[in-house]
Amino acid sequence: MASPASSTCPRCGAPRAPAPECPQCGVYYAKAEARFAAKAPGAVLAEALPPEPPSPPLVWRGAAEDAARELSIRAFALPGALLGMWLLCSSGLGRTVTRVFLSMWVHESGHALTAWLCGYKAFPGPWATSVEEVRSPFFSVLLAGALGLMVYRGWRRAHRPLLIAGLVLLGLQFVGTVLVPSHVARALIYFNGDGGGLVLGTLLMATLYAPQGSALHEGWLRWGLLVIGAAAFVDIFKVWWDARRNFGSIPFGRNEGSGPSDPSALTDMFGWSVNTLVHRYMTLAWVCLAVLVGLYALGLYRAHAAWRLTRGAAGAAGP
Repeated sequence: MASPASSTCPRCGAPRAPAPECPQCGVYYAKAEARFAAKAPGAVLAEALPPEPPSPPLVWRGAAEDAARELSIRAFALPGALLGMWLLCSSGLGRTVTRVFLSMWVHESGHALTAWLCGYKAFPGPWATSVEEVRSPFFSVLLAGALGLMVYRGWRRAHRPLLIAGLVLLGLQFVGTVLVPSHVARALIYFNGDGGGLVLGTLLMATLYAPQGSALHEGWLRWGLLVIGAAAFVDIFKVWWDARRNFGSIPFGRNEGSGPSDPSALTDMFGWSVNTLVHRYMTLAWVCLAVLVGLYALGLYRAHAAWRLTRGAAGAAGP
């Protein structure tokens, strides 16, 4: 920029004319020189300097801490819950407490859920589930309507887990109510006390891997479901694990006020051999364990990838 004593226009730099104003830009020389002189040296320097580059985006360093915490949870929570419940169920008192307050309710829910999906009205309670003798078409229609509403809400809200769960349950209800004969359905209801307990226990433990931001992930809900699921799974698993070498550990006999136990009903009423009984329960248990191992590996992989990503973003942001 030209100085006040120069022979050029202070504004446009054209040669100074012998007149009060610049013929090139029309500015009055005196006014332009006065404005030039009024500018502070710092302002002139600031005009000459190039603009500063934009600051890097802020990175919340707490995200890296949350990712590291989730990685630790997914690495140790599921194995720790299963191991802790195994140790607890290895003692008589611990197993009694576990069964009374946790696993028994999951067992009875397995009976009731199987009955509902096969078209029978059922009412789960402590130590027994009341199941009607014949199928109820009216109840089946009501249940199908409720599951259809579940599918609709999942579709409208773009909630994939809700949508998938509704579709799976609708499919199971169709198979159980329409395709499965009544005598097979009755056997499934007896079998799925422990069988349903294994499956429901697996599903409850799987809530540990609910996506971040979901209702299951926030708070303590998934921890409570993890404990209940691990208790039910381990308690049932130990019965049939021990039964491989000791048939005496199988709870044959009669339940007070509710008829024969599940193993007795399956062997006496439906003709299952003891070996078949043990084999089917253990096969289902191994399938559930395989699902848990797969979920564990996938959850650990995703948590580790998220931790590396957030750690890299925090490092790139600088101190």
